[in-house]
Amino acid sequence: MLDIAEELNRWVEQGRDFAVATVVAVGGSAPRQPGAALAVDGEGTAIGSVSGGCVEGAVYELCQQALEDGETVQERFGYSDDDAFAVGLTCGGIIDILVTPVPVGSPLRPVLAAALAAAARGEAAAVARIAEGPAELMGRAVTVRADGSYEGGFGGHPELDRTLAEEARAMLDAGKTGVLEIGADGRLCGEPLKVLVESSVPPPRMIVFGAIDFASALVRIGKFLGYHVTLCDARPVFATKNRFPEADEIVVDWPHRYLEAQAESGAVDARTVLCVLTHDAKFDVPLLELALKLPVAYVGAMGSRRTHEDRNKRLREVGVTELELARLRSPIGLDLGARSPEETALSIAAEIVANRRGGTGAALTGAHIPIHHDTSNSVIGRIGSVA
Repeated sequence: MLDIAEELNRWVEQGRDFAVATVVAVGGSAPRQPGAALAVDGEGTAIGSVSGGCVEGAVYELCQQALEDGETVQERFGYSDDDAFAVGLTCGGIIDILVTPVPVGSPLRPVLAAALAAAARGEAAAVARIAEGPAELMGRAVTVRADGSYEGGFGGHPELDRTLAEEARAMLDAGKTGVLEIGADGRLCGEPLKVLVESSVPPPRMIVFGAIDFASALVRIGKFLGYHVTLCDARPVFATKNRFPEADEIVVDWPHRYLEAQAESGAVDARTVLCVLTHDAKFDVPLLELALKLPVAYVGAMGSRRTHEDRNKRLREVGVTELELARLRSPIGLDLGARSPEETALSIAAEIVANRRGGTGAALTGAHIPIHHDTSNSVIGRIGSVA
């Protein structure tokens, strides 16, 4: 649901009734992960997606029905070999969908509205909703903020709200979305509940060093992938908004000095990607010396194989270890045969995605490898402690 927070927040502000269908759990080769959502308002307008098209029509009708009868329901969609025209996933996977009505006046609305507003502003927030359990608890929610404060509740055992708020905050800190199993009394024992926890965190950062034409294309594709993109170069004549209009930030500074300040302030983290396109030893070496020591997601540097070998020699001379050098992706990007700035940016972005999701970069045609590798953002577990 928080993946379409901006649009849903506008619906809340406009006073629209709506129902939201959210992926709760997946099995097999499902196209969307838990948290993906489709919403339908009282006029029949739809936003979002839960399956990439396979079951959208059926889910749309479920949302309309939920608006009519006010009931929260969970529905499972799988694959039917017996009827090629049956509603289901052609990929062979299984998805469980939670459909929740959120009309004006619903006690659930202000709870979800708080999460939607925070996510739309780019702030960290998590929302926990009962996805499976007693009918009277279905769809109830708690919204949790980064400082641990929360609003809403489940109306059951008092320990349930507190425990789920704590667990939701832990998942928010990790930027994870997934399903938790817990007893209705907030412990492992008791009537079991399944709770969907959705986390929304500020977008990850991409810092591109070097104000060259390849950087302009990479900035554009970085924005397309959802990164907050910073362009940094020490030369003010090249690092301009006119040349990089899509960049969120343009910084005129020596790259290593800027990165050092960002690291000291905590503005880079395990989701940050660093793309070094300066292609100049006086910039590259001090920058990479620092970058390879930081716990970031990706460090890539542009250059030929000859440039790469010379750069590695210089980095060893300043004390960079072999273990640190092994983190460096250089020459940067995957082998796509890229020539133009746009093709090269695609090559770099493909490597970043493969590194993030655990992909191989190999062609899927004829390969006996999973299509979807990533499980890092999905959590299924049991929580609580036995009294």
